[in-house]
Amino acid sequence: MVRHTVQWVESGGGPLIAVPETVLPFWAGADGDETASDYDRACELDGPVGLLPVGDSAALVLGDEPASTAYLPDHGTFVRWCAADTEAELLSGVPTALATAEWGEEMRWKVPGPVLLFDSAWPGTETGQADPLRVALTPGPYAVRAAWARPGPETWLGLVQLRPLAQ
Repeated sequence: MVRHTVQWVESGGGPLIAVPETVLPFWAGADGDETASDYDRACELDGPVGLLPVGDSAALVLGDEPASTAYLPDHGTFVRWCAADTEAELLSGVPTALATAEWGEEMRWKVPGPVLLFDSAWPGTETGQADPLRVALTPGPYAVRAAWARPGPETWLGLVQLRPLAQ
């Protein structure tokens, strides 16, 4: 049995999404009567990261690849496992990846508190079945930036970094 040092969130093929706990009931996932479900809206986002309105807040969509994702609080970063033989190999490459990444444009995300990361196809009311990852964020604005990095010849990962901003 493989033991993991961090909790990884998997996707069934679509994007992962970090939804503030306060607005979870408003995320309908792939369900809904509308022509475009919340899941469809998440799939339409172009690029590695984006924001979608949910209730009176916004959710962070991790797009491009449905890679397994963990949150490393020491780095304030979601790490997306694209290629590595082991978790230890991937995690040991994070400091180099953070230092050498070519970051995309920053966006601003106002967070009301903790968020849950899960497969965007799940409704917010059913996240208990989706094996979500709870990320304890302090309420306030964050700068969000994303990059893909290759810290080793056989190690590729995605990074989505959250940096608290002064209010």
